[in-house]
Amino acid sequence: MRFLEGVAGVVTIDGTVVVELITFLLMLAVLARYVYPRIVEVAEARQRAIAEQLKQAEEARAAAEAHLKEAEAKLNEARKSAQSVLDGATKSAEQLRQELKQKADEEAKRTVENARKQIEAERDQAIRSVRTEVADLVIVATEKVIGETLDDKKHRQLIERAIEQVARGDGQQ
Repeated sequence: MRFLEGVAGVVTIDGTVVVELITFLLMLAVLARYVYPRIVEVAEARQRAIAEQLKQAEEARAAAEAHLKEAEAKLNEARKSAQSVLDGATKSAEQLRQELKQKADEEAKRTVENARKQIEAERDQAIRSVRTEVADLVIVATEKVIGETLDDKKHRQLIERAIEQVARGDGQQ
């Protein structure tokens, strides 16, 4: 194993160095012709793939931001719409309350007016009834005092006139 012996100083060029140099150049030529282009091709493909992925990621981010803005706009629109519906419902409820109150007031007025008319009619009926009874009593009393029957029609007219004068308060004929 003489080739492993170390010689200090100058390198000696012999047959092995030439074979090693030819082998190195041959290996370099094979690598340059077949291996390096493939490595460069794979590296460029990898670089293109990474660039494409970055582009897709940027597009996805932009799309996500657009969707987020759109969703926020829809949410704001929905809030406005909900507020509008609430305002409309409140306004409708207030109008309905006012209408019901107005109808209730009108119904109460009609009821009071009907009751007043009914009371007035019953009062008039009672006055007529009392007049008729008074007239009948006066006729009966007059017949007993005088002892004879007067003309019923004329007698009722006299009594009605007397009752009207008493009702007016003048008592004159």
